[in-house]
Amino acid sequence: MTFYGIKYNRMVGDIMCFETISAKALNTYMQSSSYILIDLRDYADYRRGHIPTARSIPYDDLMNNINQLDKGKKYILYCDRGSMSMLMSKELCTLGYSVINIYGGIHAYRGVLER
Repeated sequence: MTFYGIKYNRMVGDIMCFETISAKALNTYMQSSSYILIDLRDYADYRRGHIPTARSIPYDDLMNNINQLDKGKKYILYCDRGSMSMLMSKELCTLGYSVINIYGGIHAYRGVLER
């Protein structure tokens, strides 16, 4: 399967083991307090503007500290345009985490950004 020009070989059964949603659908998911929104961009980009309630955990930091995430929680990931969050979503779901990826990243988000 190819998505965003990236070929995926690791799958669970015949499907990807994480969900991808539109930025528009994010509000529906965030109405539930059980989701933790993570911004995978670097700290400088996060400070310039991020989706409200998002926690800043840059991609490389998360890769090096995956074991600090709680497998009992649900995570929504985004990055700049969606490719890094998709890769991280795949990695986390294969490790047993519940993950949702935002298609198009922060560039697809049309709400007000926090600074």
